[in-house]
Amino acid sequence: MARLVLQGTLLCMLGVGLMSTLDSEGFLFPAPHNCPYKCVCAADLLSCAGLGLQDVPGALPAAAADLDLSHNALQRLRPGWLAPLSRLRALRLNHNELDALGPGVFTNASGLRLLDLSSNALRALGRHDLDGLGELKMLLLFNNRLAHLDEQAFHGLGALSRLYLGCNELASFSFNHLHGLGTTHLRTLDLSSNHLGRIPVPDLASLPAFLKNGLYLHNNPLPCDCRLYHLLQRWHQRGLSAVSDFAGEYTCLAFKVPTSRVRFFEHSRVFENCSAALARGLEQPEEQLHVQVGQSLRLHCNTSAPAVHIAWVSPQHELLVAPGSRNGSIAVRADGSLAISNVQPWHEGVFVCLATGPHLHHNQTHEYNVSVHFPHPEPDTFNTGFTTLLGCAVGLVLVLLYLFAPPCPGCRSCYHHTCRCRRWPRTPSPLQELSAQSSVLSTTPPDAPRREASVHKHVVFLEPGRRSLSGRVQLAVAEDFDLHNPLGLRLKAGSESTSSTGSEGLVMT
Repeated sequence: MARLVLQGTLLCMLGVGLMSTLDSEGFLFPAPHNCPYKCVCAADLLSCAGLGLQDVPGALPAAAADLDLSHNALQRLRPGWLAPLSRLRALRLNHNELDALGPGVFTNASGLRLLDLSSNALRALGRHDLDGLGELKMLLLFNNRLAHLDEQAFHGLGALSRLYLGCNELASFSFNHLHGLGTTHLRTLDLSSNHLGRIPVPDLASLPAFLKNGLYLHNNPLPCDCRLYHLLQRWHQRGLSAVSDFAGEYTCLAFKVPTSRVRFFEHSRVFENCSAALARGLEQPEEQLHVQVGQSLRLHCNTSAPAVHIAWVSPQHELLVAPGSRNGSIAVRADGSLAISNVQPWHEGVFVCLATGPHLHHNQTHEYNVSVHFPHPEPDTFNTGFTTLLGCAVGLVLVLLYLFAPPCPGCRSCYHHTCRCRRWPRTPSPLQELSAQSSVLSTTPPDAPRREASVHKHVVFLEPGRRSLSGRVQLAVAEDFDLHNPLGLRLKAGSESTSSTGSEGLVMT
């Protein structure tokens, strides 16, 4: 009996436990394996954001590839805390209260690709604070209080492509070696909204072209230096996005006073006395190459000193090392030159050579701007010029024949025969009708008696009723008409009177 009671009690307890894990629809919802309290675990995602945590949870699932600890109150990270997370690829620690990192914090995060440390209270980065992040591609450090960076703070980040240091308190930055960071993969360097007041212009000008396109320096108290002005002006004319997208936010101090800020591209009169000769030689001009589709192309990396290692960057920002590109269209030779056996339109753009060596700086680069054109089609054998010339010659021959060649005798006889055999009805023309009705010119008006013509006459009268048998118009001259001045003769005709064009001539009587 006691055994039955015990079994019933156990079954009731088991039923209550099962009911506690059922959702509202009655389905069993198993608890995640090793998921921290109040955190959300979904597949390889682990989110403990916005929980007010002051320390990292102790037990973290090893399957986590994306860990979100943002919007908490974390102040310190202990060394080796990421050891269980061998699959971790993204770590978000933004919006916390971290003021320092320390050595060994990321030593067990060799596979990390994204690290977000933005919106914290970090004041400095030491030499070993970022050790162990050899595969990191994106590092976000904006909106902190960083005022100092060690000379080798980024020396271990060989694969880094995007570095965001905006909205900090940096007064200087080493463009000479980028604090140990290589330029082979780096494409974005954000230094906007800092306190940068001293920038070495030659080091800035010697950066690779692909990094200049992603170098953000706006909202800094830059000096109103003539060389810096001409350099940024040239970048703006070339259409580099980092300058053209934020052209209105590039400012400089005209009198080394915070209130004397002027905008680089809006107050050019500040730089009226700057000579363009100061900017010459700052940047090595890129070589312009023109090649047709289907041709071969060979590019050599010309350096000032022998290079130990040479790499290329394609217009698609692909790093090219021996043997060549991923699709096999571009080859890198043993001497470091770049070869394209069959040029295609996608090969157009800027190719950058990166050379390193004991006597070379990281910024020893050489750039080629390749323009690809389609071959011009061969001209047709029967072109429009030939047809135009032929048409002109034929037209000239026809005109000459029309002007100088007599008509054939057969055509002439046929024409006369046709005219004799067929008599067409002749309809008098309007001029002939008017000629038939032309008036006789009289020396006296119709109602006045006749008088002999005198020497000087003035008026000519038309008499519609009097006609000559031959159809000539008789002219009667009035008195005072000057016979010595026949041009003064004026004819006065009625509505039905006109001179006959079909008559033999005008006869004065």
